[in-house]
Amino acid sequence: MTILVTGATGTVGGQIVRQLVEAGHAVRALTRDPAKAEFPAGVEVVGGDLADPGSLAGVFDGVSAAHLITFGGGYRTLSTGREIFALAKAAGVAKVTVLRGPEDDEFTKEVAGSGVEATLLVPVEFMSNHREWAAGIIAAGRVREGFADSPSALVHEADIAAVAVAALTQDGHGGKEYTITGPEVLTVREKVAVLAEALGRDIELVELSEEEVAADLAAQGWDEASAAWMIGIRKDTPEIGYTVVDTVERVTGRPARTFAQWARENASVFGG
Repeated sequence: MTILVTGATGTVGGQIVRQLVEAGHAVRALTRDPAKAEFPAGVEVVGGDLADPGSLAGVFDGVSAAHLITFGGGYRTLSTGREIFALAKAAGVAKVTVLRGPEDDEFTKEVAGSGVEATLLVPVEFMSNHREWAAGIIAAGRVREGFADSPSALVHEADIAAVAVAALTQDGHGGKEYTITGPEVLTVREKVAVLAEALGRDIELVELSEEEVAADLAAQGWDEASAAWMIGIRKDTPEIGYTVVDTVERVTGRPARTFAQWARENASVFGG
């Protein structure tokens, strides 16, 4: 049977596809633009948009398990959970993983009544988010960030994927909600130091005021409400964001990857 991966070109979805293929599973990858997608050999690529259930005809046929996301293009929260779960159930999908966004949403609320065995994945800050620092490091050897002492138990995207793969391919994960973190808590200041060590050169941290952070977010296209939410998270990080849990090791059987490992793996992104 085939495993369907939605959000297959995303940071986590791409990792799930690769790990499933490496483990010998048949994979169907859903993307809004199949012509632009690149996947490992043997992956079945199909077009469709979770925000438009009408585009998903046949996508779940022959699928034993599916990885779902709760957001569509532009990271907008999906309101189509009921239709998507109905399609999955009608096709006989036995289990799903659901990668949750930062807030409880309509999609997630549909899980309980869907009749499909589901595992909720709740990762904290992605290590991959720090690729946003690349341009400043390459151009000027500096990182511009606010709230330099804000703590984070940031997680490697491959570890999020590994938990998803376990839940999709093994028994015993249905009905669980897994918070997924890395193995350590780091502040922005400490993350910059770790990255500098991996690159073998100094990186200057330019600390921004709250007003400067707000201006930067606005320049990036964030609306006022979303920017205020992000600033609130950075100013007063919720406990879940800086509390290390052993989900990765407990579910996959191996320790979670460190930020130092991620930095070494991605050194070329920062000009290393």
